[in-house]
Amino acid sequence: MPVPTESCCAPGREPATTVLALGPPPPARRADPAAERAARDLVELAGGRFLMGTEDPDGFPADGEGPVREAVVGAFRIAPTTVTNARFASFVKATGHVTEAESFGFSFVFAGFLTPELGARSPAVAGTPWWRAVEGAHWRRPEGPGSSFAARQDHPVVHVSWNDARAYCAWSGTRLPTEPEWEFAARGGLEGRRYPWGDELRPDGRYMCNIWNGDFPRHNTRADGYAGTAPAKSFRPNGHGLYNTVGNVWEWSADRFSAAGPERAMRGGSHMCHDSYCNRYRVAARTRNTPDSSAGNIGFRVAADVHTGVR
Repeated sequence: MPVPTESCCAPGREPATTVLALGPPPPARRADPAAERAARDLVELAGGRFLMGTEDPDGFPADGEGPVREAVVGAFRIAPTTVTNARFASFVKATGHVTEAESFGFSFVFAGFLTPELGARSPAVAGTPWWRAVEGAHWRRPEGPGSSFAARQDHPVVHVSWNDARAYCAWSGTRLPTEPEWEFAARGGLEGRRYPWGDELRPDGRYMCNIWNGDFPRHNTRADGYAGTAPAKSFRPNGHGLYNTVGNVWEWSADRFSAAGPERAMRGGSHMCHDSYCNRYRVAARTRNTPDSSAGNIGFRVAADVHTGVR
C-alpha cells in the first residue's frame, strides 16, 4: 500500500496515476433506461454575471479563493443533489465499472468510523492521523470490510475519484460542472454571501448543513443530526433548488486546481469540516486532490449543457 499523503480536507494518492482525457465525455448510450433516469431532473439555470470568490478574513488565500472577481457563465443544467449510492449502483450494474478505490485495494476513511481492530491495522496519514488508509474500503464498503451502503441508498456515493466521476458522466450523458458553474449554482442567487443561505452559519439557531459539531476530531455532538454523510436531499435547498452545496461531501469539479499540476478542484466542504481547522464549508472555498484519489467524504454532482436532449 502506498504511503498516504497529508491533507486536512481529504488525503490523496501520490503520485497521480491515470487521468482520463479531457474534453466532452463520450455520448451516453441512450438505450439504457438507467442512464436516462440518471440525467433527468436537472435544474436549468440561465447563467449570467456574478461575483466569484471571496476576500473573507476566515478564508484561505493560498487556496485561490480570492480576489473577488466578476465571472460569467452561460446557461447550463445542474443536478439538485449529489449522485447517490442508488444511482451509482445503477451505473455499475449497467457498465461493470470498477472504481479506482477497488483497483488500488484501499481508500481513506475517518478513524472514528472504524472498529478498533480495523483502525489498529490501517496506516494513519502523516499530520492528520484521523485519516486512515483502509484496505477494502470503497463505495460499497464505505468503512471498510464488514460495512455496507445498503442503509444509505439515498446518501451521496463516496470513495469515488475524479476519474470515476467522469466515467459516470460518460454513461449518463452529463459532465462535471466547471468551478464558475458550481459556485454560481451553489450561491443560489445570493451574491457575496458566505453560505448559500446568507452570512450566519446557524440563523435563528437552525442547522443548515452537515458539518462537524463539537471537538474535532475527538467528539462529534451530531447536533445537526448526522455523524457521517446525510441523505443527498437534506436540509433546506438554496435559492436555485440545490441541496447540500456546502457540507456533507466534497464535490469534484471539471477544472484543474491550478494551471500547473494534475490536481482537480473540489468544492463545498464535507461533514468533516470544522472551524477549528477547515472551515471550507463556504461557497467560495475550494481544495484539491489528485484525480485518482478517493475518500469517505468525496462525492460529486453532475451538470449538462442546456442543448442536450436529456429530459
